[in-house]
Amino acid sequence: MATFDRESAPWMDWSQHDIFPGSFEKCSLLTAALTHFGLYILMFLGFVNQLLFKPKVATERNREGYAPLYNPFEQFYSRYVYRRVRHIFNRPICSTPGAEVTLKERYTDDYNWSFGFTGTERRCINLGSYNYLGFAAPEGACADAAAAAVRRYGLAHGSPRAELGSSRLHRDLERTTADFLGVESAVVFGMGFATNALGLPGLLGAGALVLSDENNHASLILGLRLAHVTVRVFRHNDVRHLERLARAAIAEARWKKIVIVVEGVYSMEGSIVPLAAVVALKKQLGLQLYLDEAHSVGAMGPRGRGVTDHCGVDPRDVDVLMGTFTKSFGAAGGYIAGSAELVNCVRAQGHAHAYAHSMAPCVAAQVLAAMRAITSPEGVARVRRLRDNTHYFRQRLRDMGVLTFGHEDSPVVPMLVYTFSKMAATVERLTARGVATVGVGFPATPLNKARIRFCLSAAHTREQLDECLAALEDIVDEVGLRYSRR
Repeated sequence: MATFDRESAPWMDWSQHDIFPGSFEKCSLLTAALTHFGLYILMFLGFVNQLLFKPKVATERNREGYAPLYNPFEQFYSRYVYRRVRHIFNRPICSTPGAEVTLKERYTDDYNWSFGFTGTERRCINLGSYNYLGFAAPEGACADAAAAAVRRYGLAHGSPRAELGSSRLHRDLERTTADFLGVESAVVFGMGFATNALGLPGLLGAGALVLSDENNHASLILGLRLAHVTVRVFRHNDVRHLERLARAAIAEARWKKIVIVVEGVYSMEGSIVPLAAVVALKKQLGLQLYLDEAHSVGAMGPRGRGVTDHCGVDPRDVDVLMGTFTKSFGAAGGYIAGSAELVNCVRAQGHAHAYAHSMAPCVAAQVLAAMRAITSPEGVARVRRLRDNTHYFRQRLRDMGVLTFGHEDSPVVPMLVYTFSKMAATVERLTARGVATVGVGFPATPLNKARIRFCLSAAHTREQLDECLAALEDIVDEVGLRYSRR
């Protein structure tokens, strides 16, 4: 913590920093009204259906004296709203999720209550996986390294890291991760979600105040709840609002520490944190910073080192660097990196190191191979190709007149469709045209802001992107998705 008088620190001059929060064009009043009206009709029909027809699900019995297992609204929403579009979610695949993916086709004869397989498969261009640098492949150096690790170490250690779950691979990965990020030390875990959910309680506790971005991931929210800290939420990427909250908290003079929690790239908005501005505020007021780089490490910056590389920030100016290996590295797990003191604290007090199973050896080998590949000239070329693909795809979508969110450099590209019906229709038609992508709706987004989320990859060729865009051009006209007024 800083030793100066934080209350007397001058207010930030934000004109000296890039604080663009991202492109978030609002829909017209007519679009908003029609979206709400469609949702009300959908829910009304759901209530009628629930009243007239008994749902084909198990019901709670003998629960007197106990809390209900399910929230009534969640039950209703799942059965009569989500079920209508359930066929576009959780689609089974039977291939590596690379530039292309093979979907197992399904059918339903009871209105999406259950599904069966048709016995056929469909090969699609994959715009739905976080394979940013194309390392999720069935062959190559990464796959060979993973296979060799299985032969030498087996499939799993069957123990937490703190007991018998550590190997030379884990230690090599931690050293390589720290060097890759440009910090003193790192610790790795077997699950990305658990890195936040089980790591934050070991770092924070009573007496700490967290200033959290309103669009932070569920793993961060769960971790903060488990840490039993006080949380105050600031508007997405709004550093002016963040400064006002921070100064108000400092004036209260009752917090042991004040921590800003942000993400590098926000997976539902496609926006990038204005990290240089946040770091400047942190230094000005003597705060601490926790940065989740799940979607930015490997994918952002000229060297692929993440949003610190992208924004020109010294990684040592970030108190806690967290990230996952499930996106750019084509594997699983996560890390927390920073000073040796921080990492030792996480090992001693975080739940994941002591209780959760360690990362599988083959996964550690995959990450090591991918991380080393990124530092090579071929890896730098992948990072550049991802950036070129991202710019090209976003520009072509803007030319179509559809409404997209986020920043130009973000490989996550959300396209707003607003209603569940249009979300389902778009995914169905894209799949029929050989394009696999993801529809996202409530509760991952606000109820009236359903969207299609495209994830770009360095593995995509320009011809593949053109094929996807040609399919989109036809669907945009058919479904009516030209919402942008710019």
